[in-house]
Amino acid sequence: MLRSENPSRPTSMEELLSSDLIARISQLDVSSKKIFAGKLKGERRSKKRGESVEFADHRPYSTGDDLRHIDWNIYARLDHFFMKLFMEEEDLSLHIVIDASASSDCGTPNKFLYMQQVAMAMGYIGLVNLNRVAVTAVGMRDEDLVVGGEKSIAGTIRDLRGRRRTHDLSRFICALEPERETDFTAAAKRIAMTRRGKGVMIVLSDFFMKEGYETGLRLLVGRGYDVFAIQVLSPQEVEPDIAGDLMLRDIEDGDQAEVTISAPLLKKYKQNLAAYCNGLREYCARREITALTVQTDTPIDTLLLDYMRKRGLLR
Repeated sequence: MLRSENPSRPTSMEELLSSDLIARISQLDVSSKKIFAGKLKGERRSKKRGESVEFADHRPYSTGDDLRHIDWNIYARLDHFFMKLFMEEEDLSLHIVIDASASSDCGTPNKFLYMQQVAMAMGYIGLVNLNRVAVTAVGMRDEDLVVGGEKSIAGTIRDLRGRRRTHDLSRFICALEPERETDFTAAAKRIAMTRRGKGVMIVLSDFFMKEGYETGLRLLVGRGYDVFAIQVLSPQEVEPDIAGDLMLRDIEDGDQAEVTISAPLLKKYKQNLAAYCNGLREYCARREITALTVQTDTPIDTLLLDYMRKRGLLR
């Protein structure tokens, strides 16, 4: 797969999510196969009792709501009732992991751009529903080459809550650049050691890792998290349109190989790709990870409103 030439990079939330898509996903919420203790007073029922003084957000008044939580200042200005929402002691977390290695910067439509759009859409859904949202980019930063740092985490943002943090999330996602190779196992270990609370973790990657994805995914499972592995492939990876004698170079570690592309070789490639994707799904199924393979020419709204809802990630 050839790396995209001068791929388009988003610079704002509007370039990641259209206004039409925002309107369609605003009524969705993150779901889980497990039962969690809850997060926000007035939005999710908590098994725990008690009040908190940490303000989180507003929502429109509904019949039967506790009148003590009406924001009378807003009523005086807008002549409409809005409820004040407060943080409980526990949050339902949404942690999104993006593969920012060089192999994700391929295809048309570009795989990394597609992952950015999915991450922004899922993060937006989490924020408007007052989940605690975090995003971690797995990859190597330029300074890692200078100081010999770990080739694992390229950046992270955490503890985002409420609609007002959507632009903080979009700025972080837009600033990400896929570069060089990564150590998925080391990254997964660091993520597993630093995550907090209970919730849902979404891993966006092509899962083409020379060291394998098995150990990394195993490290992410457990500790109160439902893990969803979303494998993102470009149409050109599924149906290659190449032929002839080629010198192929790995865009991450520079390994080279001379190949002659023929019809039998392409048939073998497709068989190997199908077996690899099936192996990923079978590995995930054995560890109660929900796996989904999607091509980048699949509309984002189809992925969210159809595929993810059918698999229980959204409701």
